[in-house]
Amino acid sequence: MRKKIAIPRIIKIEKVEGLTISCMFNNGESRILDFRKIFENWKITENDIEYKLLNEPEFKKVGLRNFTLSWDNIETMLIDEDGNEQAHPYEISPDVLYDLSEPFDSESFFRFGSMIKKARLHAGMTQEELALRSGTSRFYISRLENNRTDVELSTFRKIVEAGLGKNLRLMIE
Repeated sequence: MRKKIAIPRIIKIEKVEGLTISCMFNNGESRILDFRKIFENWKITENDIEYKLLNEPEFKKVGLRNFTLSWDNIETMLIDEDGNEQAHPYEISPDVLYDLSEPFDSESFFRFGSMIKKARLHAGMTQEELALRSGTSRFYISRLENNRTDVELSTFRKIVEAGLGKNLRLMIE
């Protein structure tokens, strides 16, 4: 059983388009942050530090620092332990960003369940039959087909090769 990762962190910026950022979090999820909506909800005005980010060229200067989104082009002043002001890039806590984000809805983006279901139906098998042949349970097959659980590669291989009688090939591009 995998442990749930308690503190979300951003490990990769996948795409920046307009005021939207697609990120990969350390739990493996790819999520979308729509900053137009976020700033609208925050009621950002000209007096707010984030206002500069409404300008797309400035917004696109985003980078990844300390596992969160960071804008070097926007300076924030913070007080250090000695009471001195220090300039830092503008950042938003990754747990806040996770809560503000939405998961990709794409069925094809690392969703193995729909592939399994399609292959099972094509083979004329029930979930129970596939589970029996692959050494899993009907409940697990159901959860997998409905994208309600992750699958370990070894289990996926059992389902594909032993259960469905197919060959599994993976490719990294």
